[in-house]
Amino acid sequence: MLRLRSLELIAVLCLIQLAWAELVRFHITLTWEDWHEGPGATRKMIFANRQFPAPPLRLNQGDDVEFHVTNLMNKSTTVHFHGIDQTNTPWSDGVPGLSQKPIPPGGQFLYKWNANQYGSYFYHAHTRGQIEDGLYGSIRIQPSVSVEKPFHLITNNTSKRHRIELAELRTSSIILSDWRQLTSEQSWNAEKATGLDSYCVDALLINGKGSIQCLGRATLDKYTTPAQKSLLDGKHLTDTGCMPPIKALEGPFPHNYSAIVPTMFYGCRSHQGLSEVFQVKAADRFVSYDLISAAATNTLMFSIDEHKMYVYAVDGRYIEPIRVDALSLANGNRYSVLVELDKPVGDYTVRLATVGVNQILNATATLTYERNHASTQPPPKKSSSIPSIDITGMNTTANTIVLDDTAIVPFPVETPSGTVAQTHILRVGRYERSFRWTLGNSSYALALENSQPLLFNPNSSLGYSDLTVRTLNDTWVDFIFDVFEPLQPPHPIHKHSNKFYVIGQGQGAWNYSSVAEAMEHIPESFNLKTPQIRDTYATPAASTGPTWLALRYHVVNPGAFLMHCHIQVHLSGGMALAILDGVDKWPVIPKEFRNAGPNA
Repeated sequence: MLRLRSLELIAVLCLIQLAWAELVRFHITLTWEDWHEGPGATRKMIFANRQFPAPPLRLNQGDDVEFHVTNLMNKSTTVHFHGIDQTNTPWSDGVPGLSQKPIPPGGQFLYKWNANQYGSYFYHAHTRGQIEDGLYGSIRIQPSVSVEKPFHLITNNTSKRHRIELAELRTSSIILSDWRQLTSEQSWNAEKATGLDSYCVDALLINGKGSIQCLGRATLDKYTTPAQKSLLDGKHLTDTGCMPPIKALEGPFPHNYSAIVPTMFYGCRSHQGLSEVFQVKAADRFVSYDLISAAATNTLMFSIDEHKMYVYAVDGRYIEPIRVDALSLANGNRYSVLVELDKPVGDYTVRLATVGVNQILNATATLTYERNHASTQPPPKKSSSIPSIDITGMNTTANTIVLDDTAIVPFPVETPSGTVAQTHILRVGRYERSFRWTLGNSSYALALENSQPLLFNPNSSLGYSDLTVRTLNDTWVDFIFDVFEPLQPPHPIHKHSNKFYVIGQGQGAWNYSSVAEAMEHIPESFNLKTPQIRDTYATPAASTGPTWLALRYHVVNPGAFLMHCHIQVHLSGGMALAILDGVDKWPVIPKEFRNAGPNA
């Protein structure tokens, strides 16, 4: 009888889910306009429906989506839906030269896909470096009623858990990004002219708001980290807080320093821009945010003064909640957090800082409690809030808890296959120039974006020599990222389509032919019992020597998908690979998508 009732309940939940799902039509019009409210001098930006960041897309799990793009810019573009698996819709993945033709100036494109997964995602430009020009917006997919949630691991108190679930239902997104005064094309042209890797920006933005802060020589010298000092060898950070273009960071390649343009490494000019304010109500007890890193260059550290956060989902999927004071986000990551609203009424600083040796840069916003004038409410907080991190992203006290990303456990736990059909060892490093990169044996040229999409003709090898991996459907595949050169930052690896399992990582050279062989020698470096389930995960930083990362995934969605570093200058520089998943079950491309785009 109990089992029958359980089956009946599941059936009812499924019917509710079917009734809940609907067709959602969403339309954005893209324009290339002057941005006057930015953190610095006016520059051209991409606006979506005359907004920056682009408007949010809110869905229910199971919804069908029609995402219509009208391109009124003077350049071609595409839109990618970061973390959306595109099950049975690989033609809507938004990668020019791989899954579609670029949308030309004056053109339109209708992306169609199903929101079969819950959680936090975002959409962004995937043509050349246009994510740096402002085309990104949040996606929130509300989980179906049948999805089990991990909030009982936070509290057994029914009332408190109800408050948490209500906060999640009202979740809003916070888009964290970085910003250059140079457009993406200007930045790319500067890299080609100088031969240098452009690893610094001008400002950090919180929901598109921020300022340029010239910290001054005394402050920069005070906060220069020991790692930076060892590389600078007596020199100083530039006036933008940037590491100067030194050989230790740029490698033994030819450079034309006379072609360096203003703001590429030098030339700070302070400018006070807008500042974001987050209004909260103490009576709500909790507030939930989807933290989204749309940063093109930097790993970011996030914290709210005097407020603990429960991290309860990562990359759109629930985890066992972890209570922290601060957390770092690699490019493309999304962390959903619950903030307990248990402080006196007042203003609390929200802090964002770069993490890494490349630059000292920070931004702030304000979390402010709406004051209830009832006599029982405590008086407003008067003093400045107490920070958990400083302007370099380092903890300010020994009691500050920073999220240990390696300690994340999925909820519920899933385990991958213990055996694989293929293992691909991909060497990660510079390729002939400081600004060119490899993911394997060669470098993925930007010119390939203008190729006939491989999805339309997977047997074509024109221009893709050493740049493709072919898999069979319903097989398991390992990718080993061998970061063989030292002084490399963490590379946030993003695979389009289905998520992967993070099964191992470590310091030192990768000297094995497979994970199975490596586990015989270094079993402590692997986790096949509770591995993280991600769509974007960073290689360990190669500070003093080589490092490696092992990812495993199940081929379940045939199509042509990109795998790449989500640092935009690295992607533009060629750190990418085309994955032709399930070549034995290749999909039939609908005529409307095959014919879309120029020269149809």
